[in-house]
Amino acid sequence: MLFSSSHVPLWLQVLLTEKFYNACIIHEEAKKNEKNVYCLDCCTSLCPHCLPPHRSHRLLKIRRYVYHDVIRLDDAAKLIDCSFVQSYTTNSAKVVFLNQRPQTRNFRGSGNFCSTCDRNLQDPYQFCSLSCKIDYLLRTKNGLSGYLFECTYLPLPDSGFDNGGLMTPDSVLEPAGSNRTTSSGSGGYGGVDCRASLLSTATTEIVRKKRSSGGGIAGSVFRVACRPACSPVSEISVSLMNRRKGTPQRAPLY
Repeated sequence: MLFSSSHVPLWLQVLLTEKFYNACIIHEEAKKNEKNVYCLDCCTSLCPHCLPPHRSHRLLKIRRYVYHDVIRLDDAAKLIDCSFVQSYTTNSAKVVFLNQRPQTRNFRGSGNFCSTCDRNLQDPYQFCSLSCKIDYLLRTKNGLSGYLFECTYLPLPDSGFDNGGLMTPDSVLEPAGSNRTTSSGSGGYGGVDCRASLLSTATTEIVRKKRSSGGGIAGSVFRVACRPACSPVSEISVSLMNRRKGTPQRAPLY
């Protein structure tokens, strides 16, 4: 999407047209050389190895999700009015897309749609990306006056370059504040099933019981310690495992 230079500042033109996450030519032999930082003062994209000379400049971290560039809403709001631009939550932080994304079909039914590219949106949003809002303002307001903010300080986030700024589908779709790890005995994704843990520990205690003369006492202590946290079904399983084998039964001879 092309913008008129008379209405759009240079830093914004470059930001919306730059190709991020390409390998840095200057540091092509280095590891993690993807250009995922944008310097607003120099109007250029940088890789982590290019940062030292730009530490005092305004730096914007570019993140990536499903091959499209996004930035944190908090950072974008310091530069431009982001009202009515649809945001997405990931890792308890909201992000917005820089540019509109290609659509596989142009069918438009009932619902809420982007005022620029007709992408389906949630209420009450009107734009799917920053570039779509800028395009709309240029068409309807004939400029960006009153929508751009003066930002004199924009440091990189403290998180640095963990995971290279990449976002997995799980991270974007996972609601903020959710926790997959459950307590022991719940059988959840991150939890430990009480029955599985009990059976494993019971096997260890059986071996100890055979090796020690006080095996019966050890087995009793084990069952008492686990009884408050485990279900009756689990106790029955341990009782069956602790039972010694009886004398083999043979068929009578005739």
